[in-house]
Amino acid sequence: MKKAIVLGATGATGQVIITELLAKDIQVVAFARTETKLKELMKKHQYDQRLSYKVGDIFDYQQIVAAAEGAEILFLCSGVAYQEMEEKLLLFGESAMKAADSLGAKIVVVDGIYVYGYQIAKGNESHPKHPHTKKGKLRVDYEKLIFSNKWQNAKALIVRLPDYYGATSQGSYMQPTLEGMANKKVSIFFGNLKTPREYVYLPDAGKMIVNIAEKDDAYGENWNIPGAGLISGKEIIEIAREVTSNRKMVIPLTKTTVRFMGLFSSFMREVVEIMYLTKEGFVLSGEKYENRIGPIPATPYRQGIEETLRVLMNRKIDKK
Repeated sequence: MKKAIVLGATGATGQVIITELLAKDIQVVAFARTETKLKELMKKHQYDQRLSYKVGDIFDYQQIVAAAEGAEILFLCSGVAYQEMEEKLLLFGESAMKAADSLGAKIVVVDGIYVYGYQIAKGNESHPKHPHTKKGKLRVDYEKLIFSNKWQNAKALIVRLPDYYGATSQGSYMQPTLEGMANKKVSIFFGNLKTPREYVYLPDAGKMIVNIAEKDDAYGENWNIPGAGLISGKEIIEIAREVTSNRKMVIPLTKTTVRFMGLFSSFMREVVEIMYLTKEGFVLSGEKYENRIGPIPATPYRQGIEETLRVLMNRKIDKK
């Protein structure tokens, strides 16, 4: 791979994928709809000559095609708000796939684990897809679209992440906890504090996603992007308190609490149905990655959380 385009470049996964591509000396086009954020991204990378940007609308496949000239791989990192998922998810998936097909390019689609529904203790890529939520069912339709045989020239793969965290995170469930702790405020935590859950550190995810994308025989398949095992909310908060010295309250949000908050917030109304993910310590199996790609990058939680908090605290200082 000599050149790639990252769709949704200013988002959580888009940013870490760009960092990893540049580390491998690959030319990158950052594609997003907001020029201000794209310029901030360029500044972050010290205006690296291997990185350029294009402002565009992901729902217009011709704009993607024009921006992706010469790119061998498209990384589809764009997402839609929960409130807009039914309306927009398949539309932007169709646009990205149409662009890849027109270009005769490979495409790496970043997605989550809603397709699995209620889960067992540990799941590999062949775990049954029996979603019980509307978001999960929609994601199954999304997968069918990506792997549809109507795409004659595009080669696609899907990478599936659990909840994630890191300095570039913007909408994950651990994010408000870490941001509150870094800003010396009362924080919230989605779910109870005792259940161990899996999270992937975004820089690790970026490495794994790019490593998979470079393998020609990886396409046409689903791939797990596992985290560093399980950790409870209580443990996360203990680490955060050590780093930030913030002793203020952290409020756990149960399904009942989130449902009540949904009376006033359209986002929270949509969160209710996926609160089941906070009840079980489901872990994505990384066996396939280990067997076909290599060792899994797995930054220990203590190190990853500390690194994230340091960035968040420095960001607060910079704004003063």
